[in-house]
Amino acid sequence: MNQVIASPNAPKAVGPYSQAQLVPAGSQVLFISGQLPINPADGQMPESIQDQTRQSMSNLSQILAEAGMSFDDVVKTTVLLADITDFKAMNEVYAEYFPAQKPARVCYQVAALPMGAKVEIDATAAK
Repeated sequence: MNQVIASPNAPKAVGPYSQAQLVPAGSQVLFISGQLPINPADGQMPESIQDQTRQSMSNLSQILAEAGMSFDDVVKTTVLLADITDFKAMNEVYAEYFPAQKPARVCYQVAALPMGAKVEIDATAAK
């Protein structure tokens, strides 16, 4: 089982994530490419940052399930935002997917994302 690492000598997380996660040797590790908020059924993207975050997380969920994993196995994510002012709204939705153990995470504002997306999220999972 993955172990959350939290040092009192480093800054606390400013969102729904952990400082670090320790993955036991011999674990299977899955690296998921960045997921744009594209609905696979119709190729469309929702408008709001909340709905785009949900769609990106749904896409991650489907890939995790295909590998026999779940959000419980995610140890690290990267969130790319087209506008950092969407940070709070994205975090509120993102937190719904990690109610207990939160993965390590980095979040950046980028100049632009493919297809005009507002968010893109990748993940690393280990089991």
